Amino acid sequence: MTFSDIHTLLAAQFGPDVVTANEQAIQPFLTVPVDQLVAVCQFLRDDERLFFDLLACVTAIDNGPTADTMDVVYNLTSIPYGHDLMLKVSVSRSPAGGKLPVVPSVAQLWRTADWHEREAYDLVGIQFDGHPDLRRILLPADWVGHPLRRDYEEETQYHGIQTK
Repeated sequence: MTFSDIHTLLAAQFGPDVVTANEQAIQPFLTVPVDQLVAVCQFLRDDERLFFDLLACVTAIDNGPTADTMDVVYNLTSIPYGHDLMLKVSVSRSPAGGKLPVVPSVAQLWRTADWHEREAYDLVGIQFDGHPDLRRILLPADWVGHPLRRDYEEETQYHGIQTK
């Protein structure tokens, strides 16, 4: 199944304004609104024509203060059919109230999302709503901030150890 075929199926299911395609990128990807993420992912996993049974990677990207957005990118694979798909959602990097951006968890659909979402939370600072155990995975629990955010300011010391 081609990228266009997958896009056509999703557009028919969710509407052409919900699932948009970017075929001009180095690797084509589909963009979905954050509030449709779980429904689209469940369709991709459960539809017998698609059967994306593997979530290979979840990556978070801070697009910086000028863009004021963050992206979460999902790399999906259908092992039996041998097709791949990149899916992306964008959220505001500075939601009201100074909270972290929020994206719904897909850990209930793919168990691999558990670790990937924790890593994105830990390093970039994206909250995954509905995650079963969202806590730091690489950094110590008392670490302040999220080091892959573009506005991260490194502390000069950590527990008395010079960091700069």
